[in-house]
Amino acid sequence: MTIHILPEIVAAQIAAGEVVERPASVVKELVENAIDASADHIRIEVEEGGQRLIRVSDNGQGIPSADVATAFLRHATSKIQTLADLDHLHTLGFRGEALHSIASVSRLTLITRHRDEQAGTRMVIAGGKTQDQRPVGAPAGTVVTVEDLFFNTPARLKFLKSATTERRQITTLVTNFALAYPAIQFSLSHDGREVFRTYGGGKLADVLPLVLGAEVFRHMLEVAPLPVSRPDLPEIQVSGFVSAPDHHHANRTQITLFVNGRLIRDAALAYAVTQAYHTLLPQGRYPIAVLMITLPPDEVDVNVHPTKAEVRFRSPDAVFAAVQRAVRSTVINQAPPPEVRPHSDVQWRSTAWSARRDLAAVQADSGESIRQSPLGLEIDSPGSHGQHMTSAQPDVSGGTSDDEEAFLAGIPEGIGRPSQPRTLPMLRVLGQVGAAYIVAEGPAGLYLIDQHAAHERILYEQFLAEAVARRSIAQQTLDSVTVELPLRDIALIEENLEQLASLGFELEPFGATTLRVRAIPAMLARTDPAQAVQLVLADLEAGAPPGQRKLEEIIALRVCKAAAVKAGQVLSFTEMQAIIRQLERSQSPHTCPHGRPTMIHISAEQLARQFGRT
Repeated sequence: MTIHILPEIVAAQIAAGEVVERPASVVKELVENAIDASADHIRIEVEEGGQRLIRVSDNGQGIPSADVATAFLRHATSKIQTLADLDHLHTLGFRGEALHSIASVSRLTLITRHRDEQAGTRMVIAGGKTQDQRPVGAPAGTVVTVEDLFFNTPARLKFLKSATTERRQITTLVTNFALAYPAIQFSLSHDGREVFRTYGGGKLADVLPLVLGAEVFRHMLEVAPLPVSRPDLPEIQVSGFVSAPDHHHANRTQITLFVNGRLIRDAALAYAVTQAYHTLLPQGRYPIAVLMITLPPDEVDVNVHPTKAEVRFRSPDAVFAAVQRAVRSTVINQAPPPEVRPHSDVQWRSTAWSARRDLAAVQADSGESIRQSPLGLEIDSPGSHGQHMTSAQPDVSGGTSDDEEAFLAGIPEGIGRPSQPRTLPMLRVLGQVGAAYIVAEGPAGLYLIDQHAAHERILYEQFLAEAVARRSIAQQTLDSVTVELPLRDIALIEENLEQLASLGFELEPFGATTLRVRAIPAMLARTDPAQAVQLVLADLEAGAPPGQRKLEEIIALRVCKAAAVKAGQVLSFTEMQAIIRQLERSQSPHTCPHGRPTMIHISAEQLARQFGRT
């Protein structure tokens, strides 16, 4: 096989893969060009997730007519002239690859007019080949329309995600630009419907409620720049907003960092933000942050990654310390006393729910017992173990006692008496140890059952059985139940509405950062609807790992884990007995859905040896 030079078009299409990975990559490059052109109004229109159409319009300086054709050549740029210019870079773009790469894998139309010229220019390129170029009348600025993305690279087209997924990627991208540049008016439309708009007031505080939601913003603290700690360090300014310690998130995805106006991914700086909350957050929880890091251009190398998402600092320790110090100072000095409220990252509003909570408070004041198990059975006020273990006695006749009938009836709808063949010998409940383990006797000796793991296994099998049988597993809520969420989370839920509906969540967007909750899984009927929604968000963000469980199964695990009785919860005899009865007929009674053991068996022979009887 002889060695030959690839045709220019083929080489361009291959190279485009480094710049144009998906529709959001096109939006990123075009918006960056608009920002570099000093635009203060940028409009983004998207159809079918960007595969059908992407249009970015701006009122920036525009491209001189003599430079239009040159702008589509590879490595054509007005940002730098020599390598040394990278040390003084004040623009987002600099490589001169974006327009060339986009035009090589799409049908592109450019209409532009420079501010100092009387007429504009229209240029049409398809698959890297110029189709038309002529003068036109146009306002100052640039409009780039990209249609049929990857039409000439079917292999790339095949690997695009669904239109909903691509829409979410674009929405997240545009909202990040809006955070970094609050002085610019941004508007974003998907399939003719405007989903996001800012007003260019110049203050980050005006944009944050539109992106994170008003309720989340209420818990944010402003980070003000601090004086440089040492004269020998570069001047590093850190500003923005971080969440108060009583408001946190399940993972680090809500930590957003910008360096000189450029969104970056940096695990070390994200860790610096988290470390600033040392001893202030529960284990496994993370802050919400939007931080602007400003430092001299020669202190940061932006020419590290093809997508410019990673940077390299000349003094990384100094940047780390500056971020940590600014956030820690803000949290310590400004954080208000924590509110007494349900543990949730979101706000829920429901007249009926509030009334129920108020009624509970009245009952508590009057001395009435209001403590209930997660399975729906009222429990006496906490006392000795003996009080609960003797609250009901087993029916030695072999039938089902009236108390057990009442208990089983109190289990949420869809979780009924087990109908599977017996997989364990019949066990006799003896009591509870440490408010975490049920002690039972069987024909082969003694059993210690982890009440949480056992109940989680029961709920998981029954939940999936109901879903497979397509029986109702949802508990309807009032129409007035709404949840405030960040815009990116609304888009994430909208992307997964079908999967969530199959698990009993009936949700619908109700405004830019508001979600209406019509139903939640029946086993979570006693849960605050906002907490029920929050349960699944972390799993939706993580997605299904390759080769492992489906996303629906992962969410089902999360729901069942939340609904199951917890370690530390004192159970009545009837509750313990009902858990054992259902576990006896589970398909896999020996482990919980996560693989942990549900029970430990101690045979009669082992007991005899321990007591020296053999």
